[in-house]
Amino acid sequence: MLEETVILFRPTGPKELELVSASGFRRWPPRLPEQPIFYPVTNEEYACEIAVKWNVRESGAGYVTKFAVKKSFMDRYAVHKVGGDHHCEWWIPAEDLEELNENIVGLIEVVREYK
Repeated sequence: MLEETVILFRPTGPKELELVSASGFRRWPPRLPEQPIFYPVTNEEYACEIAVKWNVRESGAGYVTKFAVKKSFMDRYAVHKVGGDHHCEWWIPAEDLEELNENIVGLIEVVREYK
């Protein structure tokens, strides 16, 4: 029997995407000291907004990634509404990121690209 998964989206810039690519699209890189949380979002629309408004402005390119994580792992974290109805994200402490990586099912895929 297959374990149930949750689909997450993550807006990212070129530097982070390069590190994800180096992992074979299987892992997220460790957070930097000024990044205490990893915050994937619940929907593609919100991820696109962040990629365009933040990543493109800061680095010239923005990407939206999509990946599946075991539901049993994600159930430990609440979804936070941080703005409009679709502005929802998980807040995963940086120290839990390695465990999240161990619970990714399949590959991290790039579903949108903005320049």
